[in-house]
Amino acid sequence: MYKIGVVGEKDAVIAFLSLGMTVKAVETVNEAVQAVDGMAREGYGLIFLTETFAKDMEETLLRYQNQMIPAVILIPGTQGSLGIGLEKIRDNVEKAVGVDILSKKEG
Repeated sequence: MYKIGVVGEKDAVIAFLSLGMTVKAVETVNEAVQAVDGMAREGYGLIFLTETFAKDMEETLLRYQNQMIPAVILIPGTQGSLGIGLEKIRDNVEKAVGVDILSKKEG
């Protein structure tokens, strides 16, 4: 069974401890990159990462984008959602289905 990890600012990730997940509270983008890469090396199957840090970690996210494991899922940080996670989901759905079915259509 794969482990689940969470990386981000302390206030945004601390609650995940109660769900039995490994939590890495970080303060800098460099710490976040090291935490994600470390969890990937340790065989984590799923890593939640706050958008606060993800916005500055494009190279790291690209490294894991086409791999089955780990799946890196973006979650809102303490600043709320920056829309990055939803955009990535929309891109993946469009790639899989061939059309953007998640956009709100004006009509």
